[in-house]
Amino acid sequence: MSDAPPNRFQARCCPCTSCPAGALSRRSLLKAGSLTIGGMAIGSVAWSALAAAEGGEAEPVAPPRAALKIKPVLTYDVPKRRPATSWRSWGGIETEEQAKEEVARITGELEKIKAAADFPLELMPVSAVRGAMPKEVHAEMEKADAVIVYPAGGGMGAADAALKLGKPVIAFMRHRSGPVYLYYEIISPRYLHRHSDKLSTPGMDNTDVVVDSLDELTWRLRSLCGLKNTMGAKVVCIGGPDAWAQPKDVVPNLVRTKWKMDLQTVSYPELGKLIQAAMADPAAVALAKKRAAAYLNIPGTKLETELPFVENAFLLEQVFRNLMTAAGTRYITINHCMGAIMPIGKTTACLTLSLLNDEGYQAYCESDFVVIPSGILAVNISNRPNFLNDPTYPHDHLITLAHCTAPRRMDGKNLEDARILTHFESDYGASPKVEMKKGTKVTNIIPDFASAKWIGLAGEVADAPFLPICRSQIEMAYQVDDLKVAQNMPGFHWMTIYGDYLREVGYALKRVPIAWEVL
Repeated sequence: MSDAPPNRFQARCCPCTSCPAGALSRRSLLKAGSLTIGGMAIGSVAWSALAAAEGGEAEPVAPPRAALKIKPVLTYDVPKRRPATSWRSWGGIETEEQAKEEVARITGELEKIKAAADFPLELMPVSAVRGAMPKEVHAEMEKADAVIVYPAGGGMGAADAALKLGKPVIAFMRHRSGPVYLYYEIISPRYLHRHSDKLSTPGMDNTDVVVDSLDELTWRLRSLCGLKNTMGAKVVCIGGPDAWAQPKDVVPNLVRTKWKMDLQTVSYPELGKLIQAAMADPAAVALAKKRAAAYLNIPGTKLETELPFVENAFLLEQVFRNLMTAAGTRYITINHCMGAIMPIGKTTACLTLSLLNDEGYQAYCESDFVVIPSGILAVNISNRPNFLNDPTYPHDHLITLAHCTAPRRMDGKNLEDARILTHFESDYGASPKVEMKKGTKVTNIIPDFASAKWIGLAGEVADAPFLPICRSQIEMAYQVDDLKVAQNMPGFHWMTIYGDYLREVGYALKRVPIAWEVL
């Protein structure tokens, strides 16, 4: 299953901090934090090497999400009739033949989920376990990302084994979707609570239990797929990782610990060399002009800045994309984007980041790692670009969210209308004012500075005004009391994404762990 966005272009904001120097790593070639391409360290990497690695005029294609690998396990028992005694437990599976039928039913349901899923999914064969856990099933669970246990009867050894391996476990039980399961009765008192008044099974809680519903199972798998692709993500950090208004290295180190992210730095002096080389490359310049012309020819696109700013934004996009290709990642962020990019790129990075997000990459301004993990997680869950924004003060059940880097393909498929203007604060370069559609449901993620508790807020696009603030703007309506919203605005930046993904985000966060509260 491909994650590449359809219908690519034919032919192919707020106070920033200082920009520390560093180095970038390449896939499987990490050595003392430096990027190696063809035996050269980052200090000597040439534009020609990056351009050659990226593939010239090849259509931009971001690396797809990795598939979530699932191991399904059916547990059951075959009771023996004993006269004048209680010889069987609750449940509709009592024979080997019925167990075989259930394996076929489970297989069919999971194949149905895979065929309809909007995320990549790999299914391992269903194992039917009666009694002790076979070694081969345990070995398969080791290879899986998550385990679905179907506890028709018998014990919960499969769940216990998976939890000991550190695997997420979902228990799927039947009430009316097939033969009723024993654990439809006892999953809570016997397994989750362990004959106590408190949840007593580490690694599992009530959110990991599903009865009958394939939809309920699907969104949990979607969440786990997003989490798998977020944990350990490699992020190219132009000018180094940072965090809005926070002490140096504190938040990046939290991200390294909580999310296991690999934050690799490219210094601005080295970026400058690459940009200068790209500007001197006739092929790169011609390609940028070609793509810029095609972009501006898209219906609903209105140019309201100077054309060279747009062309340079496409040239900068080549540089950033080539760096990601060399590093084997689809994540990039820019620190101190205003003051550093403009002199060397002869444009702003605003439109460049918008383009990359529309092409299936994840590109963030300001290098704010308070909020970047929430964006990476949200996109990896939804396969839709997100809108990193500055929030204002909530009032009248409205809050204005604005920034200069919004993607146009907010639904993951279609390009919304956009005016291509200057960056607001500098009145320079190229920045999109994306006309986000009124009435669209959105998910807002509000991360805290300490990576301890995030807030979720559902909303709806009420308007896309044109105030004298960052170019892409939405008036977002919500149903929560204004004071409650105001009292629950940790951190600074918000992350906004089309659709309702609040439950998926919360389900993933409990495994980080980060607390989650939906207002």
